Amino acid sequence: MAIKKSVFIAASLDGFIAREDGSIEWLLGIDNPDGDDFGYNEFIKDIDVIIMGRNTFEIVKSFDKWQYGKIKVIVITSSKYILPEGFNQNVEITNDNPHRLIERLESEGYKHAYVDGGKTIQSFLREGLIDEITITTIPVILGSGIPLLGSIGKQINMTHIKTNVYKNGFVQNSFLCK
Repeated sequence: MAIKKSVFIAASLDGFIAREDGSIEWLLGIDNPDGDDFGYNEFIKDIDVIIMGRNTFEIVKSFDKWQYGKIKVIVITSSKYILPEGFNQNVEITNDNPHRLIERLESEGYKHAYVDGGKTIQSFLREGLIDEITITTIPVILGSGIPLLGSIGKQINMTHIKTNVYKNGFVQNSFLCK
C-alpha cells in the first residue's frame, strides 16, 4: 500500500518559511489570542513518520520540548551528521533520495508521512512525491528568507480541498497534488 505524503506548513505572505539564517522567531511571536492550533493536532494524529531536512531538525530540536512524541523522525542530510544524545531512539539520519526513502518506508509498513522543511518539501515536490499540501499563510511580509517553494523546475497542478480563515488573519489552504 502506498504511503500518503503530506505537507503542513506556515509561510509568510511573501512565501518564506524562515528568515535567511533559518530562524522562525517571527512565527513564534505571532498573535494567537485564542490559543488555536490551526488544525495541527488533527493533522498530526494520523502521522506515523516525519521526514525533514537537517536544517529543520536543528530548529525543532532546539525547542524547549520535543514536539513529536514517539513518532519516528527521519532526517535527510547529504553531510555526515551525528545525532545529539537523547535523540537516538526515535530519530534516524539518512542520505536516501526521496524515492528510495519512500520505497523503504512503504516496505516497513508506514502509512502517512509528514514532509517538512523547505529543501525537503521542494525535493519531494520535484519528484512528484507529495499527495497533499496545507499552507497556512501568516499576515506578515518578511521581505527575504528561505522560500517555501523556491524553484522546483516544473508546474504542479493542484486541486483545492478547503480554506480556513482564522480570526487573527491566518488563511489556511489545503490542496491535493495531481
